[in-house]
Amino acid sequence: MAALRYALRGQGLLWWELNRLARLPPDLSPTRRYGVQRAFSARILRHLRVRAEVRGPVPAGGPFLIVALHESVTDPLCLVRALPLPLRFVARDEIFGWPGVGPAVTRLGHVAIHPEAQLGGYRTLLRAARDILAGGESLVVFAQGTVAGIESDFQRGAFELARRLAVPVLPVALSGTHRIWEHPFTPALRYGQRVTVQLLPVVGVPEILSTDPDVLRVRVRRALKAAATRPDAAPPRHYRPERDGYWDGYRLDIDPDYPELARHMADHRAARAAQPPSSSPLPE
Repeated sequence: MAALRYALRGQGLLWWELNRLARLPPDLSPTRRYGVQRAFSARILRHLRVRAEVRGPVPAGGPFLIVALHESVTDPLCLVRALPLPLRFVARDEIFGWPGVGPAVTRLGHVAIHPEAQLGGYRTLLRAARDILAGGESLVVFAQGTVAGIESDFQRGAFELARRLAVPVLPVALSGTHRIWEHPFTPALRYGQRVTVQLLPVVGVPEILSTDPDVLRVRVRRALKAAATRPDAAPPRHYRPERDGYWDGYRLDIDPDYPELARHMADHRAARAAQPPSSSPLPE
């Protein structure tokens, strides 16, 4: 009963905090946004009793394009607490329509994109990123574009963006956050979870400008996943289509470094593509 009361108190705390954020003025300065986000994240993570371990030094300078692994909607909270940097985030556009959350992230000035739009999504991101970085804030991009699991591939857009804007990249390996809230796979909220936040060495502008974006994408992807799967890190989420579904209609690409799963997904999509339009769809 005490645990239930504590959880219900947390639900009230979250809605109260989100409503406060939604009432913020629309023209927040980077300094004000930094303070508000740090305080909000601290209160929510404290209630959830998250045990976060931050590894690696916070780099001097900036702003940065932060490329982070993604496995939970709680990832932004953990990054805000781990990084003493003014941050804005890129998020899927549907999140901006969620009750409570949508008005808050809109008022905080985060960037909505539609990953399935590809070129259109990149153009939206480019316009927003140029202004955000010019204002001295770092921009967080979850290059997987999904919380499905460690096996999801990185999209190219973040690395094209870094080259186009000549901005250094800070890779961050997040793991364990899915254990807090594994939305949309389960509604369960778990308390007292361990999270690892690993800051990898910054990729400087000279390397970014001299390296093909796709080569850089693979290099950063492998470095981040190697960090997240270290035995001493909080275990990452793993994608299992028979449990999690195939997410047809969403941008979900499998990392070729997981060849068996990549073949399985390719076979599934080929079977769907071969279906006559009038036939029943394959179960997802």
